[in-house]
Amino acid sequence: MSPPLPISSFVKSHLSRLNLVYPIIQAPMAGVSTPQLASTISNAGALGSIGLGASTLSQARQMISDTQKLLRKDKSLNVNLFVHQHPNSDSQINTRWIDTLKSHFEKYGGNPPDQLNVIYKSFMDNVEMVDILLELKPPIISFHFGLPSLEVLDKLKENGAILMTTATSLEEGRMIEKTGKVDYIIAQGWEAGGHRGIFNPLGEDQQLSTFVLTSLLLEQLNTPIIAAGGIMTGHHVQSYLDLGAVAVQLGTAFVGCDESSADQGYKDALFSSKSEKTKMTRVISGRPARSLVNKFTQLEDQIEQDGRVDIPDYPITYDAGKALHALAKSKGEYGYGAQWAGQGAPLARKMDAGELLDVLVKEWVGEGR
Repeated sequence: MSPPLPISSFVKSHLSRLNLVYPIIQAPMAGVSTPQLASTISNAGALGSIGLGASTLSQARQMISDTQKLLRKDKSLNVNLFVHQHPNSDSQINTRWIDTLKSHFEKYGGNPPDQLNVIYKSFMDNVEMVDILLELKPPIISFHFGLPSLEVLDKLKENGAILMTTATSLEEGRMIEKTGKVDYIIAQGWEAGGHRGIFNPLGEDQQLSTFVLTSLLLEQLNTPIIAAGGIMTGHHVQSYLDLGAVAVQLGTAFVGCDESSADQGYKDALFSSKSEKTKMTRVISGRPARSLVNKFTQLEDQIEQDGRVDIPDYPITYDAGKALHALAKSKGEYGYGAQWAGQGAPLARKMDAGELLDVLVKEWVGEGR
């Protein structure tokens, strides 16, 4: 017989609301999460997530539908959207950026794109994506980079969705709570892997750790808090529940799982000494994001030495980044990939998602070392 879970009645009430057994969320990770990964986690009693930030309308519909087909009837699902500001496409900045990357393309026998495009549409003005969510009714919807309009929030809530939004500062937390529409705030610390959820990527970033940010939001706000960033073990889970969080969100821990779509070069790097160094960078996508140090992140160091070149807005920069990665990968070089990972990357474990969740729970309840 399994031991009772070490959770308070407060956390239990939120688990009941979210339809979960465990206060563990697998982060959405657009481009890495899959229906198989999300459904495995959800079916085991935690919260699986899929990221639609890089998806077209048809891809989004397919991903939600495929995940729902794999879910047991009583299990939950989190669908994540990117709500970034409209990019400013400056042809001169774009051209200079293409020129900056030209030698890297030529090294692998190719040419950079002639122009850079806005490859992802923000949820901020994506009426069709709203309609898909209203039709398919994922039970939990989360937002990254900001908030959609109050009108959209109202529509989603009236349709039965539980809403979550990422905050990287107390100011953003207050902005989220002020809407009166968001059910949970995800406190994303500086150590987290992947895209920083900061509302204004060019504004001041206080670079608060997960522990400090979670503590501040718990003290200053009334909205329940989910901690995210650097959380890799069951012991970490317990520490944030002790602090007052209602759940924790883990991303990097699940990147190396068989069910993730991270390519082999990405996984190999994660499970090597390369995991010991990560860097927050804008050169890959145009927005701050924490990656394993690789050939692409090192490019930023070179740019700073040679004299700063303006980086195009997100997701325009990503257009060039994805093209360079695809070219280099075709020649056997994986070092230009978006190898997103948090500072806890050296603690990643090579196992499938169900096994990893089982280990996390055992560590959390005190059965694991």
